[in-house]
Amino acid sequence: MPNLVFMNYGVKYALLLLIVTLLVACKARKETVKTKPNTKESVAVNSKSNLLKKQYAEKLSVSESAITNEALYQFIDDWMGVPYKYAGKDKRGIDCSALTSTLYQQVYQKKISDNTKSLVEETKKITKQELKEGDLVFFITNGKSISHVGVYLHNNKFVHASSKKGVMISDLNEPYFIKTFSRAASVK
Repeated sequence: MPNLVFMNYGVKYALLLLIVTLLVACKARKETVKTKPNTKESVAVNSKSNLLKKQYAEKLSVSESAITNEALYQFIDDWMGVPYKYAGKDKRGIDCSALTSTLYQQVYQKKISDNTKSLVEETKKITKQELKEGDLVFFITNGKSISHVGVYLHNNKFVHASSKKGVMISDLNEPYFIKTFSRAASVK
């Protein structure tokens, strides 16, 4: 190894420049390896996510930025149109309380009852003005007691399993739901 004290200035400068270049190149290589390239899969996922946001923003009459819980809207999209079936619990047919329970388990990782009357006991009553995404809305559709439940989304809209149209999004301001509305509640 040459003695650096006796090397001329030009050689010392060239050696220093070489060391700095190698260090910068190594650092740049590490940073390049850390970043994930834009793969076809990531582009497809982003496109699907953006389409989902756009679709539900339009359905709920809100801005796309209001659609933040992608798991919720993906769940709704997957179940939309599944027919109603009393005591049904799968995509061949589902009732309102089973839909609500399945949604809570898959989206919020929370186990709640799949029985409407039991759900009333598992929730805390709130006002309509306090409703936020994921809260529950209850209805008296049989004229006697609470018999229907849905999950609140945004802008007075909620998802539920309708006995006539299956899984769908409805509006609390529709005359039928104004007439049958019982309470709003949050899960304890």
